[in-house]
Amino acid sequence: MTAHSWEKLYLDDLSLGQEFESDPVRVHREAMLAFAREYDPQPFHLSAEEAGLSLFGGLAASGWNTAALTMKMLVASVPLADGIIGLGIELSWPTPTYPDDVLRLFSTVQAIDPSASKPDRGVVTLFMETLNQNDKVVQRATGKLLVFRRP
Repeated sequence: MTAHSWEKLYLDDLSLGQEFESDPVRVHREAMLAFAREYDPQPFHLSAEEAGLSLFGGLAASGWNTAALTMKMLVASVPLADGIIGLGIELSWPTPTYPDDVLRLFSTVQAIDPSASKPDRGVVTLFMETLNQNDKVVQRATGKLLVFRRP
């Protein structure tokens, strides 16, 4: 399901197995370098020469940069009415992200747990895979989200 910007989803609108797909996002080299300089200043994120000698074999994005791009795609593709309110996440980066990669996010509702004590909300477990243009998974995550019921 590709959601539209005008759609706003509540807990009651979600179902087990429901899928969402984002529009693609390109990893721009200069933005990737700026992110690394600010948040993850390691040689394999900052220097093509040093990165070439690393296990990445070339300049690679920080996993946190991949996570930030994934968050951008998540917000755009899963339009929860009250926003993406994270309660926790488990994530991994099985394949590096490189400059000029084109990423897409696929999300699937794995669980919906209405709150027993607060009937206006629940917890949704969302499985997310961020893939590059070669369909390689660059990030895999399972997140728990606080989602409100329709008022």
